[in-house]
Amino acid sequence: MSAVAAARANPLLKSLPPFLTWPHLRFRTICSGRLGFAPSDPDHPVAGTKLIDSFKEEFEIGTSLITLETGKIARFANGAVVLGTGETKVLSTVAASKGDALRDFLPLTVDYQEKQFAQSLIPTTFMRREGAPKERELLCGRLIDRPIRPLFPHGFYHEVQVMASVLSSDGRHDPDVMAANATSAALMLSDIPWGGPIGMIRIGRIDGHFIVNPTMDELSLSDLNLVYACTKEKTLMIDVQAREITEKDLEAGLRMAHPEAVKYLEPQIRLAAKAGKQKKEYQLSMLSQKTLEKVGTLAEANIKAVFTDPSYGKFERGEALENIMQDVKQQLELEGDEESIKILPKAIDTVRKQVVRTRIITEGYRLDGRHLDEVRPIYCEAGHLPILHGSALFNRGDTQVLCTVTLGAPQDAQRLDAIVGPSTKRFMLHYSFPPFCINEVGKRTGLNRREVGHGTLAEKALLAVLPPEDEFKYTVRINSEVMASDGSTSMATVCGGSMALMDAGIPLREHVAGVSVGLVTEIDSTGEITDYRILTDILGLEDHLGDMDFKIAGTRSGITAIQLDIKPAGIPLDIVCESLEAARKGRLQILEHMEREISTPRSKDDRNAPRLASLRYSNDALRRLIGPLGAIRKKIEEETGARLSVSDETLTIVAKNQNVMDKVLEKVDSIIGREITVGGIYKGVVTSIKEYGAFVEFGGGQYGLLHISELSHEPVTRISDLLSIGQQISVMCIEQDVRGNIKLSLKRMSPRSASLEVDAITPEVNVSDFIVSKETSANAQSLSSSDSAQLDAKSVADLLSQAVSTLKDSSTSPDFRIRSVAECDEEEERFKSTSNKLWPSKLKQSQDTCSSSSTFNVVPDVKDETKAKGPISAKNLKLGTTVTAKVHQIRALGLVLDLGGGVRGMYRLKYEVVFTMFVVIVKQDHGKTDYAVGDELRVTCTSFSSKGIPVMSLENDD
Repeated sequence: MSAVAAARANPLLKSLPPFLTWPHLRFRTICSGRLGFAPSDPDHPVAGTKLIDSFKEEFEIGTSLITLETGKIARFANGAVVLGTGETKVLSTVAASKGDALRDFLPLTVDYQEKQFAQSLIPTTFMRREGAPKERELLCGRLIDRPIRPLFPHGFYHEVQVMASVLSSDGRHDPDVMAANATSAALMLSDIPWGGPIGMIRIGRIDGHFIVNPTMDELSLSDLNLVYACTKEKTLMIDVQAREITEKDLEAGLRMAHPEAVKYLEPQIRLAAKAGKQKKEYQLSMLSQKTLEKVGTLAEANIKAVFTDPSYGKFERGEALENIMQDVKQQLELEGDEESIKILPKAIDTVRKQVVRTRIITEGYRLDGRHLDEVRPIYCEAGHLPILHGSALFNRGDTQVLCTVTLGAPQDAQRLDAIVGPSTKRFMLHYSFPPFCINEVGKRTGLNRREVGHGTLAEKALLAVLPPEDEFKYTVRINSEVMASDGSTSMATVCGGSMALMDAGIPLREHVAGVSVGLVTEIDSTGEITDYRILTDILGLEDHLGDMDFKIAGTRSGITAIQLDIKPAGIPLDIVCESLEAARKGRLQILEHMEREISTPRSKDDRNAPRLASLRYSNDALRRLIGPLGAIRKKIEEETGARLSVSDETLTIVAKNQNVMDKVLEKVDSIIGREITVGGIYKGVVTSIKEYGAFVEFGGGQYGLLHISELSHEPVTRISDLLSIGQQISVMCIEQDVRGNIKLSLKRMSPRSASLEVDAITPEVNVSDFIVSKETSANAQSLSSSDSAQLDAKSVADLLSQAVSTLKDSSTSPDFRIRSVAECDEEEERFKSTSNKLWPSKLKQSQDTCSSSSTFNVVPDVKDETKAKGPISAKNLKLGTTVTAKVHQIRALGLVLDLGGGVRGMYRLKYEVVFTMFVVIVKQDHGKTDYAVGDELRVTCTSFSSKGIPVMSLENDD
């Protein structure tokens, strides 16, 4: 029976004296686990219970309770710590190689991994397991690497591997900062020489108030995402994403972050005191002072001559340095100094570093002869590749970057599998650093940590000025191709990317520019800085030989992104804050060049510009468009090259240009149609022709009637003269009733002709149905009926257009006078000169015999009149049929008559058209106007309207 089982069986065992317990007897495994009691029966062995020692530290930062625990898991690792916040736990382990370090650099590897089990999910990959590291995992690995690397001792070149894994995640806390602090604690517990601990903190800002260690929900509302790492006194790393925060506000955030990050240090020290290992003496690869002095004596003068001459370019300096090293090597071979030959490249680099740094500190001049705050010459070109959506070429000194912009559909957004944060990303910047940009030979492999890091920095810098997603639905991808590199290619990517976005017509708020700031320090024997110089827009060699690479990007209004990397074991925060102002001045110089090239988003009206359309359909219609397993949508995309994305009752189409968009819309219309609106123009096919019109299929299987009266402005006798079955036409929807019946028009798509239309006087009355007869008024001489003149439609239109429009606009007064007789007399002489153009010839000839006004009654021409035989019906009602009708309804323009047998007719009120000498006056007939519902009238059928309704006139009308 084990000790625990025995204690449970007999409570007296719990009170054993300390000297009788197994821990006192020190029976432990190599894993520090306690052994259980041996089984009482040797023939039936029972496994003992293993008790594991663990050590824990708990502390609070902000509103979070943080725990550091070691000893329970990963016990064989050189150092292992589990850091927890809430339900999120991260394990970090470290290990170092045991062999000799035959190299001249520190091979530090940091692997960060987020497996899907941490959020209780199974991977969606085909193999249902995690594959190669994702972008976020590479970025989190860099976030851990950057602050811990400078604290390894100089000359420590043993291979070190850090592995951080997320064990569980509640989705509220980002594990990246937690992994960095866990790694610091693991290094403190290990026997690896390291100058820690470090503390890393995240700071957000909401409504102007800083928040320590914000949750993911708080971070989504924050305009600042500041990650700060430091030792007790010095800054090690800064990473910032912001929405145009000012330098003053950022400095306040940095000064707040430092004391908060320091709170992580003491718990790590206490944990290392409890469970840490003794630091091991590793062999360090150090340059002997004797060798350094010998190489300095042989090469310093020649190196100084090369690296103080600004006429040398990047490759000229490299060739000259190679020649100097070969000369020194030959001298050492003559002397037989094999030890110095082995470390000659390192020694030459050290001498070169001393020469360059001394000149910068003492003289204030740099490698290329620039002053400390001077920016290299700049060349900008927007629209370098006109056929693309957007492009720009940016040169700063010898550094050259080509940026291109591609717009895509919303469904082109990148899908993210991160355990925290958004699930998609609609803005992507991909940075590429090919070997030819530094004149080297190399292989192109998969994701590169450096390329991912530089691209993400530029992406964060530009994201702040992009329009919101609800205003700009495109997915945007920037490709940054480094064509030549001599330092600060990531900041050149920011500048080129900003211009390319504006060249693509994307409405950026303003330009974003970036610049790298360097630092050269002079230290004393204790390692304290005694003097320093801040460099603006550093070269690649100044980055290599200097102490800091401080990349700062932003607009004129503020900073949008920062990345700080250093080489020494920390620099004072005061120097970091001082560098912000130097970066701002350099950024403003670059922005002036960019704004001169392109200052506002370019208007993309050409046919090659991308097009995006969002259309509303019912979900049933969208299902028809997608088809079985998406077959129809895929077919449309393959045939046109466009991208179609479907969401709830919304179809989004992204096409390469307008021609492609037209093709896609035509295909979509043929499948599901568009929403039919009155006034909309649609393409359709004539499916059948009737005597009264044609039926047209359009809008994805919908039908509409194109009536004969809507074919043309000119009279149409036969529809087949204009249309044929199968003909494709464009029609306008003019009416859609509640039953879904659609009326179409062809004539309303063309300009109105000069002839009088069907509805010129009253609706549905044709001009051809009218004759004009002259009657003598009280003050006018009568004309015989033989002088009746048939006016052509154009003449009537010219004379009545103004009068009729006035008649239509009024419904209260029976008289409509366009101009008074007195006014006519005053202008008589002026109109005489134009009378030939205004009046028909026969009417003009009668002016001498006509008084100041003549009256013309416009009445239907009734040619046939018959009596109704038997009951009235729609079949036996013909022209000229006379019936007794009852007034069914009274309307403004006439009467609705009940003809009997369920047949309805209409009687229009008559109007007089009075021609004065030069003016047309329209008067309503002064006959009977006091009609009432139920009155009986004797009427004759004179015509039928376009809808087949009988048009009647009073039997005694003349």
